[in-house]
Parts: sequence; structure tokens; C-alpha cells
Amino acid sequence: MATGKINVSVENIFPLIKKFLYSDHEIFLRELISNATDATLKLKHLTSIGEAKVDYGNPIIEVKVDKDNKRIHILDQGIGMTEEEVKKYINEVAFSGAEEFLDKYKDAGKDAGIIGHFGLGFYSAFMVAEKVEIITKSHKDEPAVHWICDGSPEFTIEPSDKSERGTEIILHIAEDSTEFLENSRIRQLLVKYNKFMPIPIKFGTRKETLPKPEGAKEDEPAPTKEVDDIINNPEPAWTKQPTDLEEEDYKNFYRELYPMQFEEPLFHIHLNVDYPFNLTGILYFPKLTNDLNIQKDRIQLYQNQVFVTDNVEGIVPEFLTMLKGVIDSPDIPLNVSRSYLQADGAVKKISSYITRKVADKLTSLFKNNREDFEKKWNDIKVVIEYGMLSEDKFFEKADKFALYPTIDGDFYTFEELENKIKDNQTDKDDKLVILYASDKEAQHSYIEAAKKKGYEVLLLDSPIVPHLMQKLETSKENLSFVRVDADHVDNLIKKEDTTISKLSDEEKEKLKKEIEEVTKDKGYTIQMEAMESTASPFIITEPEFMRRMKEMQRTGGSGMFGMGNMPDMYNLIVNTNHELVSEILNTKTAKKRERLINQSLDLARLSKGLLKGEELTNFISRSYEMIK
Repeated sequence: MATGKINVSVENIFPLIKKFLYSDHEIFLRELISNATDATLKLKHLTSIGEAKVDYGNPIIEVKVDKDNKRIHILDQGIGMTEEEVKKYINEVAFSGAEEFLDKYKDAGKDAGIIGHFGLGFYSAFMVAEKVEIITKSHKDEPAVHWICDGSPEFTIEPSDKSERGTEIILHIAEDSTEFLENSRIRQLLVKYNKFMPIPIKFGTRKETLPKPEGAKEDEPAPTKEVDDIINNPEPAWTKQPTDLEEEDYKNFYRELYPMQFEEPLFHIHLNVDYPFNLTGILYFPKLTNDLNIQKDRIQLYQNQVFVTDNVEGIVPEFLTMLKGVIDSPDIPLNVSRSYLQADGAVKKISSYITRKVADKLTSLFKNNREDFEKKWNDIKVVIEYGMLSEDKFFEKADKFALYPTIDGDFYTFEELENKIKDNQTDKDDKLVILYASDKEAQHSYIEAAKKKGYEVLLLDSPIVPHLMQKLETSKENLSFVRVDADHVDNLIKKEDTTISKLSDEEKEKLKKEIEEVTKDKGYTIQMEAMESTASPFIITEPEFMRRMKEMQRTGGSGMFGMGNMPDMYNLIVNTNHELVSEILNTKTAKKRERLINQSLDLARLSKGLLKGEELTNFISRSYEMIK
């Protein structure tokens, strides 16, 4: 038996490892199973090139919990280690990696990034164990070795009678980590981190039902047998070539990833690139709601089939974090802080590649089956609009397939819309005016007025539309989006003014003052406008610019405009050619004039959806009195 001391400058590094990594101490299992997988895959490679003269067979990794003796055993049938290799890889290389990591990151706290893949690997075992044993036999014809360390820099190495190739790690679980002696906890971790590892992982056994023998009675139970319980799928869909998968395979894999998700995905995108970086994966477009806050953290990030995180911010473009699926890349540096990650050149290339692949897929879906694409538009538009806002390269591609639905349910690309409306909806300054509604019911009267003029009205109701309109107006020439209730219909698209007012300037000024007097506490800006006599006498509008700024502020744009909480602003447009307006002007008694103004104003407010509560109750009572 040999004893020795690990050569480290910190006298007792184990408490430091435990303390520093405490919040994530569950990753010890991921690390040890990753090591076992590496050992098995190395053996596979060496046998394939003839360097290891052994039968590779069908190796598995096994995890066993011995609750009575407070132990966890992790066994592999991989490459194994000689005594020299144990000394080199366990006592020197791995430990120097642990020390270097702690030295570099101890001041950064727990925000330094993801804990695995630091070279810590094996030593993460001491986060949960007070003593660790390694029993290993190399594939080479050399004696087996037994290494023991009790959580101090002291270790012992002695011969072992292990006869089969591979390595067994025995963790003697510490008192503060006994949760890991529960089978349910270990199973949970295996499913979380190792569900798609490339080597089968056995955890216990399960009963498998066998066919009933011939002649068995109907009520006789079917025979069963104990079989290994393999908890992982070593060949998940993303590791296969797209040509080897059917549509049903993609759907089945989606169910495997999200067993509690009952809706089918709308479509998938298979990522597969090996230059200038390695990346595989499958992304799914789920049905999305308009709530941007509940969508994030659905994509799972793997490194060589080992689960790392479902926080993919910085690796996947932000607008795509609303998708679901898997990304697997050995080229993503996982051992550094997020700020470093976001500045990393390889990560930026990966992010650009994913953006391009998504844009290409959407383009092909649009071109190959437009009817189906239109049906799915409302379920995917939030992602596409968000992408157009945040990624210029995506904007360029999406401009060809982004759809603009009308109130009547027709869909146009921007180019198609422009060609359809340019003759009728270009104003006197040669600017194309696109009219839209955000709520079909609330803005119904305004929509009808616009349609009577032959105008096309879009239905744009997602929460980021105000930001997107701003982007479109600045990236395209002579373009303006105007909501149908932003002004009276004759002013929405300003043509040459040909309507003559029935009232003189003096009459208009006199009436304006009288209306201002009655409505002075209600905060309206009064505009006297000459419109067709059939148009409403009073119309309430909300100026496009101010209303849009408010909406943008609500969806995260307040920093851009620095306006604090902006108040509601409404214009009261008075149609000087309506006979009721002339009647108000010519009414002799102030009391009757005030009643007519209030009634007309409340009708306009009712049309705009602004009449509520006590004011609505009073309006209804007053209307009944007038009918009497």
C-alpha cells in the first residue's frame, strides 16, 4: 500500500470546494457520469482503431444507492486506469484544475457561470461525500488499483482484486447531503442531466410483462421478469441525420422533451453544422401567447449530450428564446461568466447561424405552403415581430414573409399590401398611410368609417406592434402607420381639402368656446373640422404619436423616451357641417346647450369605450328622460 499527499498550496481545499459550489452541489452526479461516459467512449475509439485489444461489447454505466451504508456507487465498463494513470489524472491533473478554478473564480461568487466543465470533474464528488474511493482496472494487462481519500489532501493507493475492466467510484455520503441517498432524488438528477447521454445508464431494475403462455386461463396474471431499468435515451433525435427522421419522430422527441406539454408543436427546425463550429439540435415553434414574460427558458442546452442549462440567453438570439427544443455544441465555452460568453466570437457565430436557419425555414414554409403559414401566423407572429425588431439580418429576410392581416382576415406581405393600397391610401405629401386597428370590437365604428372610404384596415394586435411600426417607418421611405381612431376619417389620410364649412370662422370660434366651457374639466383638445354632414357630430380621437409612445413604454420602451408615466390624451373633433352642431350653436338657453353638448360628448365617449361607471349610469338615465 502506498500513501501520499496531493500537492496543493491550499492545505485543505475540500471545504473550499464544498463551500464555493454548495448551491449547485447536485452536479456531482452529472460530472461523475460524464467521466464514466468519456471513459467508455475512449475505449470504443481505441478498440475501433485496434489500440485496445479487448471486446468492447455493449457497455453500460450503473448507478447504485446503498442507503443503509450511506454510499452511492457509480460503475462503468470503460477504459479504466493503471496506478500511474490514477496518480497522474486524479492526484495531479484534476486537482490542479480544481485549485486553479477556485483561485480564479472565488471572488466572482456564484455568478461566475455554470459550474461543470471546469476541470473539476471528479473532485465535485467531495461536495457531497466525506470519503471517496476509486476501484479501477485498466483495459491494459495491469493490476487493478484502489484509491481512497477522506476529504483531506492525504490519500492511499493499494492493489485491488477487481477482475473486470472499468472503474467504480464509491461515495461515502456526508451527513449534510443525505438527500442523495433517496432513490427518487437520484432518479430525478439522472433524468435532468443524463437523459440523453450516449451510453445506457442503469438505475435499478423494473418488471417487464411477458406474453402469456399458450393455454393460460384468462384471469391468470401474465408472467413478468426483472430487467435493467435504463433511464436514458442514448440516441436522441438531434444526434441523427434529418434524412433518417420522419415527421412522427420529431413529434415523439418533442413529447420526450416536454412530457407535460399536450399541444403539438407547429413545426420544427433541425440544426446540423460542423464548420466553422460544431452544433446540432432541434428547435420547435410552439403555439405562443401574446404574453412575452412566460415564454422564456424552454430551450435546453447540452454539451455532447450532457444537459447544462435551460438558460440559453447569449447563445440563442433573444427573440428565439421563446421557442422550445435542444441545442448541443461542444464549442460553447461553459466555464466563464455570461458577459464573457456574450462577447465570445464562437458564440456570436452560433447565434447568427441559428437566426439564419430559422429565417430560411420560415421562408420555405411560406413559399411551399402559404395557406398553412397564414393559418399559423397568429401563433408565431410574436417571435417573428420580435426578431424583426431586434435582429437586422432577420428583419431583411422576414420582410419577405412577415404577414399583415386585415380586419376581414386577408393576409398580405408588405410588398403586396403596398401595391394594393398605394393608389387610394397615399396622402397629399406622397406618403403611404397604412391604417390599422388593435381591437376589432372597441374600434368598430372607426373601422366602418374607414372601410366606407374604401380604405384597407389591418388588424395589428400583438404587444410589440408599436415598436415594429416605428422600425418600419424609419427603415422604409414615405411610410406612416395610423390607427383608425387617431383622427376623424377625413384626416387619417390627408388629401387636398375640398370640404367647405357651413359655419363661419366667427361661429366656429364662438361654438368652440362654449364647448370648451362645458368640457373644461374633462381634458379634451377641441378641434373644429369641416366634414361630410353624414359623419358623426362629435368624434373622440387619440393622437397616434402620443398613444404609440405610451404603448411602447408599457412594453419596455420607457427608457427610450424618458417620459415617465404619460397621461391619456384625447381630441374632441366637432363636425361643423352636422345639423346637430348647428342646433347647439343656435340654441338660445345655456342649460339646453349644455345638455346637448354633454349628450353628444357622452355618445362620442360611448363609441370610444370611454364611458364607464357612474358616468355611464347617469348617461343612460338622462337618455331615458330625453326619450320621454
